[in-house]
Amino acid sequence: MGILHRFHRKSSGALAKDRLKILLISDRINCSPEMMEMIKLDIAKVISKYMKVDAKSMEIQITKEAAKGRIVKSPILYANVPILDLKH
Repeated sequence: MGILHRFHRKSSGALAKDRLKILLISDRINCSPEMMEMIKLDIAKVISKYMKVDAKSMEIQITKEAAKGRIVKSPILYANVPILDLKH
């Protein structure tokens, strides 16, 4: 898989499935798609202070997982932020 796998684009079906999954999860935790987009833009803005990122390819998702030693599931935010270059 190596480095070439990182440049592989997802099929439109896979993208649609990912978007639907994000929509369902955000709906379960009462987070609108607009709010998800605002969170994504805020994360990109903060990280951009330190490195050049590809905000258009950035992906975020919120899942619910049980915290260690707890039965109650807590929302967890995952962000996939493509870094293009470091700022010096």
